[in-house]
Amino acid sequence: MVRSFANRLKGLPAPATIEMARRARVLKAEGKPVISLALGEPDFATPPAVVEAAHQAALAGQTKYPPVDGTPALKAAIARKFTRENGLDYKPEEIMVSNGGKQVIFNAFMATLNAGDEVVVPTPYWVSYPLIARMFGGTPVYVTCREEDGFRLKADELAKVLTPRTRWVVLNFPNNPTGGVCSADDLRAIADVLRQYPDVWILSDEIYEHLVFDGAKSASIAAVAPDLKERTITLNGVSKAYAMTGWRVGFAGGPADLIATMRGVQGNATSGVCSIAQAAAAAALDGPEDLVQEMVATYSRRRRMVVEALRAIPGFTCAMPEGAFYAYPGVAGCLGRTTAAGKRLETDHDFALALLEEAFVATVPGSAFGHSPYLRLSCATADETLHTACQRIAQFVGGLQ
Repeated sequence: MVRSFANRLKGLPAPATIEMARRARVLKAEGKPVISLALGEPDFATPPAVVEAAHQAALAGQTKYPPVDGTPALKAAIARKFTRENGLDYKPEEIMVSNGGKQVIFNAFMATLNAGDEVVVPTPYWVSYPLIARMFGGTPVYVTCREEDGFRLKADELAKVLTPRTRWVVLNFPNNPTGGVCSADDLRAIADVLRQYPDVWILSDEIYEHLVFDGAKSASIAAVAPDLKERTITLNGVSKAYAMTGWRVGFAGGPADLIATMRGVQGNATSGVCSIAQAAAAAALDGPEDLVQEMVATYSRRRRMVVEALRAIPGFTCAMPEGAFYAYPGVAGCLGRTTAAGKRLETDHDFALALLEEAFVATVPGSAFGHSPYLRLSCATADETLHTACQRIAQFVGGLQ
């Protein structure tokens, strides 16, 4: 038998975050004292009231096939959330629920992209944006967000890469991996550029919107520029702010015709999201915010501790993130050197791999996010663990020749 596979998947790598986490698990299974900071997953438990809502939904018999685009109860909770927190009004037919935020992106790109269409992705980027675009024949086009600008997207830089072939512009602020936050003024300037390209869709991924620090405020471009709302998908979910990664509930608000087309995609792929998870998500969105604020305070303390420790390492730079729960240090000052085990460090990928194999700290190289030479470290783990990880990194760098 000659095995053949779809050409569109040739050369499509696994997301680097998942690959580094896999490598870490292998070493840990071998008995190595691995600390994994590769995945962006809160270490908090899902709030008890949310778990209880899921329990009660199961007891009440909410165990049948749900609607493809979400239960009425969850869609109503999402509508209230958008109005309350984002100043956005969406009707039920303008909302859909997916299996995590990633499926929203998958649905949107599959519904709209043709071969050769360009998808503008600011760098550093979450790894899945360009990979999903490529799956459907799209061509990722990158625009750099610089450390000295707090990794914010500058409107004049965006203007340089837009063309008649541009089909989507992706906005992800607060940003994964950098924690950069675009202010309302930043988004107004970006909106001025996008108005010159009326056929371009906008994907605003706001999954980290609640995780902002030091007075920073996240904003939704569809609220800042209401005239762009009819071509904007506002993406969110419950995974980060409510520590519900495994519940797999993402959602989006957008124009009814695009949402209907995305619903058709999902209906032929996964159908609706687990009904019990949807009941839990509704409880999270309508519940008190005290636990969210507790998480924000914890993440804020941790990222300051980690950034200060990293800045003290010779050869490192590190911007103080305004949002999310990552640190994104630059390692340019460490390249061109050799580790204690004799490995030459030419790239951030070399650095990350050697750090894992020799110091047993798993990170993700900046090259995976389209912006080198950097590392991404998740701060969503215990203070003691982060302190130990930073000590190991410092010792690793101290041993470079």
